[in-house]
Amino acid sequence: MCGIIGYVGPRQASDVLLDGLKRLEYRGYDSAGLVVQRDGDLQTVKCQGKVHNLADLVAKNPCRGQIGIAHTRWATHGAPSEANAHPHLDCRGRIAVVHNGIIENYEALKRGLTSRGHQFRSETDTEILAHLIEEYASKMPILEALTAVLKDAVGTMGLAVITVDEPGKIYAARVGNPLVIGLGTKRDEFFIASDPTAIIPYTRDVIYLDDGDLAVLTESGVETYSLDRVRRDKKIESIQWTPDQIERGKYPHFMLKEMFEQPRVVNDCLRGRSDLATGRAVLGGLQEVAERLRTVERLIILGCGSAHYAGLVGARMLEEYAEIPTECHLASEWRYRRAIVDPVRQAAVAVSQSGETADTLGALREAKNRGLLTLGVVNAVGSTVARETDAGVFVHAGPEVAVASTKAFLAQITAFSLMTVWLGRQRRMSAQAGARILEETSLLPAEIEKILQQSDRIRALARKWAHASGFFFLGRQYNAPTALEGALKLKEISYIHAEGVPAGELKHGPIALLDRSFPVVALATRDGAYVKMKSNIEEAKARGAPIIAVVNEGDEEVVTLADDIIYVPRTIEMLSPILNAVPLQLFAYHMAVARGLDPDKPRNLAKSVTVE
Repeated sequence: MCGIIGYVGPRQASDVLLDGLKRLEYRGYDSAGLVVQRDGDLQTVKCQGKVHNLADLVAKNPCRGQIGIAHTRWATHGAPSEANAHPHLDCRGRIAVVHNGIIENYEALKRGLTSRGHQFRSETDTEILAHLIEEYASKMPILEALTAVLKDAVGTMGLAVITVDEPGKIYAARVGNPLVIGLGTKRDEFFIASDPTAIIPYTRDVIYLDDGDLAVLTESGVETYSLDRVRRDKKIESIQWTPDQIERGKYPHFMLKEMFEQPRVVNDCLRGRSDLATGRAVLGGLQEVAERLRTVERLIILGCGSAHYAGLVGARMLEEYAEIPTECHLASEWRYRRAIVDPVRQAAVAVSQSGETADTLGALREAKNRGLLTLGVVNAVGSTVARETDAGVFVHAGPEVAVASTKAFLAQITAFSLMTVWLGRQRRMSAQAGARILEETSLLPAEIEKILQQSDRIRALARKWAHASGFFFLGRQYNAPTALEGALKLKEISYIHAEGVPAGELKHGPIALLDRSFPVVALATRDGAYVKMKSNIEEAKARGAPIIAVVNEGDEEVVTLADDIIYVPRTIEMLSPILNAVPLQLFAYHMAVARGLDPDKPRNLAKSVTVE
């Protein structure tokens, strides 16, 4: 949530800043602003609403200069407004700050600053940073002032600062919230951003700041430091994806584009990782910790939202096929538990699309502090989860722009299937069993393609039910988490109340909600719980609830009970969530469009939740 972009170089900074902000819109925001430094002055433009509103203001009042910083804000402290939008300035208007994160002790800091004569123009916690830097900078250089402020402020911070007293420089700091530095191809321009998406049209050479890093950008280069101002040499890395991957192309929305990319994404996740001859998965990211993993007797999976649901599927795979007892926990809860762990025989797996999810990072760090081996299942190369875990598996989904996760969710489950074979073959899984799973995974891309071809049919179904007030999504065993994910998708983008319910729990309370106005989406593909699922459908139908059933091709039993049917190909039970999730994604998408909503930018949500 929120976005930062900064630029120093030969171009007009405002052009680069506005372009970067547009590319960061997917993260979620309610206001935007920029500041450009020129001739001993700071030119600031801010507004409530969308980036195009900001662009209109800049067109009317051009900001000329070759250095600047900009921000999209998602309100935490203070309502969306022009005053609360970033950048924030000090009392004299000589220091400008943009900030992602939260200052937990801002009230106490603000009281102190106010008592010393500082005047505040906003309700935000961020503004205290500008005033604190102002105080310290009256006694020391800006870099020292910034380190002093970071020691005073408690919370999470990704920030960029410019000041007229040190022209031509952008100061940046990372304490918790991600920042990446882009190096221009001719090394005569440099960028700072909260996300590589903002700078990918200009460069693929980047430096990822680690927690506790400071940076100074000028048109002649980049210097990085620790919080104690000790110089650090940082590795230059290359972004592997291309600008066209963050363009919509022929699709009306990113979410639809990303759903239709799923056959390729699953194939990319699998590519080069299956050895059918030996029944083994090839996961180079786990090789360095292979011997330690051989002694692991229990796994803990940690994630939030869709990543948590992917983890629930993964936990069942790992227990059933790799024979490793596995628990999956909400990272936001586990990080505060006094869970009993065994650092010798346990490992933790952090699951995150962005690799920057604040709660997942908090849980990961708690696991590391308690001595556990840590693994990552992550999409974003160079992300904090990728760098802070001991080993892991990249899911290779590519950039995911729509707020609601689709292709990353499928890729995460696919990655768990590979981990299951990899760990299972370390133990008692036979070569034949491993080869069977890997062979079935190889069929998934074509099977997903077949489901996507039903998009028009599912769109008609969505239009039929677009005015329903609520939905149940029912599933059992592997598809209980799929039901949770289907309900989440519908809630996220169509704003219809939906509950995902493990079908065995239906009679334990939720069934009281059922009537003719409350449709049930039932995941009734052929698996070990098929007969039980049929009974659950009959229970719901007896209460008058309309039934939308997801069944395997050729099903003749559930078809007679359902009002509407969606067909999916049959696969082995452990992989069925990968296929069954696709029609639920399409259903949610078409429901949102039928209700006149933008599925890419649901209200109140952000793509990457980088604050608690």
